[in-house]
Amino acid sequence: MSLREILESLVANKANVVLCTGDKEYEASTLLETLHPVKLKRKAHMQQGLYIAAINEYGYLGDVMYKIKMK
Repeated sequence: MSLREILESLVANKANVVLCTGDKEYEASTLLETLHPVKLKRKAHMQQGLYIAAINEYGYLGDVMYKIKMK
């Protein structure tokens, strides 16, 4: 699954969450509109209620891209 697909599912399901990086918070729709297409194509995994992490070239979870925070 790509980061784009994860963000699109959050928007479609009207998820009541914000995505956090450090001290910044983003709506999924904002990220869909502003992130570079290359970043949106990155393989990723969402652990419900916790985080969205990149998947590396070996298929393992990599860096946490966004922490999920309930509104």
